[in-house]
Amino acid sequence: MALVLVPGIGVRRNDALRWINLGGLQFQPSEIMKVCFIILIAYCICKRQDDIKKFWNGLIPILFFSVPVFILLVVQEHLSAMMIIAVILFSMLLIGGVRLFHLFPVVLSGIAAAAMYAFSSPFRRDRLMIFTDPWQDPLGKGWQIIQSLYAISSGGIFGVGLGQGTQKYMYIAEPHNDFILATWAEETGLIGVLLIIVLFALFIWRGSVIAMRANDKFGSLLAIGVTAMIGIQAIFNIAVVSSSMPVTRNITSIL
Repeated sequence: MALVLVPGIGVRRNDALRWINLGGLQFQPSEIMKVCFIILIAYCICKRQDDIKKFWNGLIPILFFSVPVFILLVVQEHLSAMMIIAVILFSMLLIGGVRLFHLFPVVLSGIAAAAMYAFSSPFRRDRLMIFTDPWQDPLGKGWQIIQSLYAISSGGIFGVGLGQGTQKYMYIAEPHNDFILATWAEETGLIGVLLIIVLFALFIWRGSVIAMRANDKFGSLLAIGVTAMIGIQAIFNIAVVSSSMPVTRNITSIL
């Protein structure tokens, strides 16, 4: 995670320093970190199982290991990853046996910190403001979400046909990753989008069942952590593409 700060290795994209370049291979180390984080927290919860219902001897030592992760994500301007890690952590702590009463002040503190972070710089404030009305800057900050909504609406019920969508050509930026659902919606319509939602819902359900049926605590925590990681990312992506929540990356017009 810290390698993004090293000149020549760290790569800046869309005003965020989240990528590293190793021998021509570029990737986000935060994606590897999420899996490592799940394994670490599962291990910590199992090791402190006798004290897990205690606040100072149970919850706080586990939260201590999360602090460096959140600090590095703040440095990377990676708000979406922070939100995902927070949900993963909350899910694993709750399943691990931490009292909900103890988690309540932690959740409130996290929400307050996220709000302060979101309004701490002009470009993050702009993301929130443009979310309320993307048409106030249709050729700038509102471009991406407007084009995404155009793609979704033009798909109708059954879509225009696989490979026949036009919004992916010089209209929607990142049509192959962050906004792939908009392209899918245009080409397969409401039916295709509902299929994707059902498939992810089935994944979350089966992951939860696996967590409940695991032979030991560690396996149960791993299952719920991986399920939360994939499930919450899917929910966030669907929400961003459909303008149900603000875009967490600074993507503007590519024209």
